[in-house]
Amino acid sequence: MNTVRNAYIELHIAVLLFGFTAILGDLIQLSALALVWWRVLFTTLSLLPLAKLRYLWHQLPRRTLLAYIGVGALVGLHWIAFYGAIKLSNASIALVCMATTSFFTAIVEPLFMRQRFKGYELALGALIVPGMALIVDGVRIPVFSGLAAGLAAAFLAALFATLNKKIVGQTDEKSVTFVEMGSAWMFLSLVWGLLFASNSGETIFWPPSLRDWIYLLILALLCTTLAYVLALRALRHLSAFTSNLAINLEPVYGIALAWLILKENEDLSGNFYWGVAIILLMIFVHPLLRRYFEARKTV
Repeated sequence: MNTVRNAYIELHIAVLLFGFTAILGDLIQLSALALVWWRVLFTTLSLLPLAKLRYLWHQLPRRTLLAYIGVGALVGLHWIAFYGAIKLSNASIALVCMATTSFFTAIVEPLFMRQRFKGYELALGALIVPGMALIVDGVRIPVFSGLAAGLAAAFLAALFATLNKKIVGQTDEKSVTFVEMGSAWMFLSLVWGLLFASNSGETIFWPPSLRDWIYLLILALLCTTLAYVLALRALRHLSAFTSNLAINLEPVYGIALAWLILKENEDLSGNFYWGVAIILLMIFVHPLLRRYFEARKTV
């Protein structure tokens, strides 16, 4: 019993840390590209002692390794879009957009996994539209570009999660994460190099203050590496349904932190809260419906 209780605590700490990434993204005085570049660099270095390098180089099939590298590039693009949404609007908008990831997955996953579309998932996805409309109407600052970047981040998250599910096998999760984070860093380094060569690159790439260095280390070591390890350990003692339901709390925790730390509630009106309520309702109804329909199949 204590083991299960500890797993619940560890999982919620991980979800809280995941939600805190948006707050740090707002506080760090770097562009989205520079911020993500440093995040994946520190995360890769922290995973280096845990990765099975000999296995990755000598035993993992090259085709699988290349697939993980490609997914890593998608992860890098996802984080650029996510932090771009924060810079273009605010953390609350970005987190609400990320709440639509499960519904993008309902469209993407059947295409890549060659499965049938699930009508209830598509219906729930359609019900998100009025929620997003209320959110846009309920914000007192221009958010359309941030909203577009946030939805792109949610779509990319659904895409790389589905691809990971398709190609993952018996490979150690820490080693896979090391490859994907490392390839994300190399991809972003290439992007930055191309921008710099074209004289349109970053004006600020080096963190301008000690405070930014501290925030970056917290983002990489606590909100990425530690949160990942806690979530992975909790999954050994909890069901997939329980873990997914807890992970759905990420935007809730994140928005609450944004209101508390960044005072973003001052830029929001009643329609924003109604829109968030609709989207969160769809998120929590989704696993319940999935469990119901899966139970009917087994009867």
